[in-house]
Amino acid sequence: SRRKTNNRTVMDGIVRTDDVLGGDPRLAGRRISVRQISELAVDGGVPPAEIADQLEISHADVHRALTSYYEHPAEMQAVRDRRREAIESLDTAAISSPESLTR
Repeated sequence: SRRKTNNRTVMDGIVRTDDVLGGDPRLAGRRISVRQISELAVDGGVPPAEIADQLEISHADVHRALTSYYEHPAEMQAVRDRRREAIESLDTAAISSPESLTR
């Protein structure tokens, strides 16, 4: 039996599913997040055509993700903040001594 997923449409072609990528907005039917595409394009300066080739998605998917990124700035900032906090938490756990894990 297939488990019912809770897809919520953010915009055409962009969805959020609680148990996929932590519920972050992503391309429908893919495990490629809007954050991932925006970090490549906006933060990294990678051209959309190169992103499409690298991720094996259409140019329209890249532009769809970027449109979602720009239309939902508060949500995308929250996504970035959650990711940063998760990475910092992992970094802290990784540099902790083994003894600190048993306390």
